[in-house]
Amino acid sequence: MSDPALLEAVLAKDAALIEGVAAGQWALPTPCTEYDVRTLVNHIVGWLEVFAAGANQRAHDGNADGFTTDDPAGDFTAAAADLVAGWRSVPADRPVKVATTDVPQDSAFAMTLMEYVTHGCDLALATGQPVPFADDELETTLAAARTTLPPQYRGPGKAFGDEVTVPHDAPPLDRLLGFMGRAPRA
Repeated sequence: MSDPALLEAVLAKDAALIEGVAAGQWALPTPCTEYDVRTLVNHIVGWLEVFAAGANQRAHDGNADGFTTDDPAGDFTAAAADLVAGWRSVPADRPVKVATTDVPQDSAFAMTLMEYVTHGCDLALATGQPVPFADDELETTLAAARTTLPPQYRGPGKAFGDEVTVPHDAPPLDRLLGFMGRAPRA
């Protein structure tokens, strides 16, 4: 399922969202309740470096969860280019290392897409920017998330919140937000 062109388009939209954060918005809360905007952006950039290392068959030496940057847009853009280059060259049968675990390629790609579309939505909503993702990008991400995110990773104290019930005919953005444990747009 890996589609480097899709990932490249998503990451370009995330880069524009990071560029669009105004000086006074870094302390705002986000839909990812444990993060303010600054912490969310650090998380986005830090984990992008982890995913890029895996796609390029390199070890990642840093601490993605404790990552900080003074140049979020520049660091994000560099890591995004590195990640996309890795996905364009990865052999179809090779697992991809995510942090310390080898993951089947389809799962690693789905995790990456899920991370960058969902947190892009979080950043847009927190900073009042339009959510830039097209319906087909949201639908593809939702399908990937449904096959990748098992129930044992959901709930209090876990990486993902419980799924929020959303009507099946809701817009793709609301269905993705609900599946990812966020309240749909009001």
